[in-house]
Formats: sequence, C-alpha cells, structure tokens
Amino acid sequence: MVSASIKAKKPRSSQLKWLNSPIIKQIKAPVLCIGGVLLIWQLSCSLSNSDFPGPIQVITQTWNPYIVNPFYDDGGTAKGLGWQILISLQRVALGYSLAAILGIAAGLALGLNSFIRRGFDPIIQVLRTVPPLAWLPISLLLFQQADAAAIFVIFITAIWPIVINTAMGIREIPQDYRNVARVLRLRKRSFLWDIVIPATAPYVFTGLRISIGLAWLAIVAAEMLKADGGIGFFIWDAYNAGGDSSTSQIILAILYVGVVGLILDRGVAWVGERVGGPQR
Repeated sequence: MVSASIKAKKPRSSQLKWLNSPIIKQIKAPVLCIGGVLLIWQLSCSLSNSDFPGPIQVITQTWNPYIVNPFYDDGGTAKGLGWQILISLQRVALGYSLAAILGIAAGLALGLNSFIRRGFDPIIQVLRTVPPLAWLPISLLLFQQADAAAIFVIFITAIWPIVINTAMGIREIPQDYRNVARVLRLRKRSFLWDIVIPATAPYVFTGLRISIGLAWLAIVAAEMLKADGGIGFFIWDAYNAGGDSSTSQIILAILYVGVVGLILDRGVAWVGERVGGPQR
C-alpha cells in the first residue's frame, strides 16, 4: 500500500516540476507584481465614481485601430502608434548620434587636458542642469523648423552625461597604465587607442545609457509642444481632441513610450557589455 501511494504521487510531482524551471522563476515575480498592479487599478476605477478608465476599458477603447493596427495611415498626422513611434525614433537617432560623437570627443579632450577641463567645467556644470524644454524656444529661433528644433533639444540634453562620463573614465585610468606608457615611450596615438579607449569604454557606455533615456524623454516633451507627428504629438493631440476614449489613448501611448524607452536602455546596455565590459 505504501509503495502504491508513493508511485501515485510521483507523476504529480513531475507534472509540477515545470513550476521550478529557471524561466518560470525569472518571470514569476514580474507577472505577479504587474498583475497585482493591474488588478488594483481595475478595482479602484470600478469602485469609484471617477471617469478614469481601468485597464479593461483602456484595451476595449483602443483595440481598434491603435492596438490591432498600429501602422494604419490615414494621411497627414493621422497615423497609428507604430508610425508615431518610428517618427520619434528617427529624431532621437539623429540627435543622439550627434551627441554621442561630439560628446565622446569633448570628453576625451577634457580628460586628457587639465587646462581645458578646468576652463570648461563651470560651463558644463551650468548647462547640464538646464531642463530640456528650456532649450526649445532657443532652438526654434535658431532653426525655424520644428523637426530641427526637436533634434537640437535631444542633442543638447543627451550630450552632457556622455561628456562627463568619458572625462571621468580618463581620469580614473590607473597610474600604472600611464607609467607603462611612459616606459614604453608610446606615441600619443598608440596611448589613445591601446590604453585610453579600452580603459574608458565602460564609463563611455554608462554615459551613453544615461543619455538614451534623456534623449527619449526630451523628444516626447518637445513633440508635445511643437512637432508634426511623433508619440509626443499623439499624446498632446489626444488630450486636445477630448472624447470618451482620449484618456485611454493617452494611457496606451504612455505605455508605448515606457516600453520603447526600456528597449532602448537595454539595447545600449547590451552593446556596452560586449564592447566595453560591465557597466559602471
């Protein structure tokens, strides 16, 4: 009888074994926490007299066309969220690329030359604290075009973490490396490529990772005020349009913004881990 009962329990334990698999352990906590947040959100909206939509209402009001057809195009700025995200990503790619190129170059100059570092440090410390939207009026005056102004706002917002982290990485190069370079009488080009760049790569990618988040934040804010198309424009346009589903559209767009921002951050981190080693 005892052996029979043990045999009967074995199949059940093997069936539940998948619950302890690494994949389930990895996703169990996020699924439970996200599910709990959605449940609390839905219950709070259902029990209150507020018109604020719950997650079920958000899905039903935005299912067609925003969820099921994110790449619809009715002409002009009447485009799906997929196209709006791509429009914003194009602007971010231009501004962020300029910030990366010029920021790394400026950081190298600041880190390698103490005179330049002391001279420009006050300017950098002042400008890096300016909010992104404060640059928008100046950028509109300079470029007279919404797209160019938005790209400039991205550039001026994203460049500072890259400059600062690159310069810091050079300053943190161990003195032993510098002593070896002197003993071997390395040329400046060899010192730069063989010692400076590999040693500062983790710091550079840390700055790039911070900057991509700031760039995505800046473009959404800039598009809400002055742009033709883009996810920020979509949010502001939905707010101005009003209607029963406008709040649901805004919530869905915010979720899109958060997901894309997470993907961008993880993408830069992934490249950094393979090029520059662990992030600092």
